[in-house]
Amino acid sequence: MDALQIREKEIFETLRALKGHSFVVIGGYAVNAYTLPRFSVDCDVAVQDKSKARAVGSFLAERGYSRKEIPKTPSPYANFERFEKELENHFNVSMDILIGGVLDRQTGMVFAFDWIFDHSKMRLLKGKTIMEELTIRIIDLDALFVMKFISARSTDIRDIFMLAPNLKDKKWVQNEISIRCDLRNRFERVKEKVSSKSFKDGLQGVYGHIDEKVFEKHQQAVLEMA
Repeated sequence: MDALQIREKEIFETLRALKGHSFVVIGGYAVNAYTLPRFSVDCDVAVQDKSKARAVGSFLAERGYSRKEIPKTPSPYANFERFEKELENHFNVSMDILIGGVLDRQTGMVFAFDWIFDHSKMRLLKGKTIMEELTIRIIDLDALFVMKFISARSTDIRDIFMLAPNLKDKKWVQNEISIRCDLRNRFERVKEKVSSKSFKDGLQGVYGHIDEKVFEKHQQAVLEMA
């Protein structure tokens, strides 16, 4: 196995073993439940409170993970704990536990755990580099889109580009974004990115080859968010 397979296999095995705990998968691995899978070096899970975080953390420690100090450089989220495990050939894998929901440092937006849980279901998760499947609680596509649209980092914009054609309720998505921030302002940022000449190359670097017609379909779905 190469480094990507080793990490992904460990994350799938850890999530499967964690199924007795209450959490919701968000972030990159949640994206994989709805579109072409991309690889993530870590896995993000949201828990209700500190007691749930301690329970998950203790379990991870039993599996060989160590709690890490949060780096001094700004991280995307506040109020979270990171656990890392060294795998064979010195590859590391990490699990981030977001406590009480998601607090985005960049935007100041808060997505409470109750909101995340209410907009989540048990879903099938497939691997990108390994032939494994797992049914686990994952945030809904529309709610995930809202969180990533508001953050609007480069990686988030790539993800919403891939998610956009599959939205279930665009009006709900637009409303959830609008009550939290200026939809037009965020849309202009996203539009500039997805319309740039370099965007497709960066997208394919993460998701693999994307047919031109498929690319145009996704691009149109994003631009319709206005």
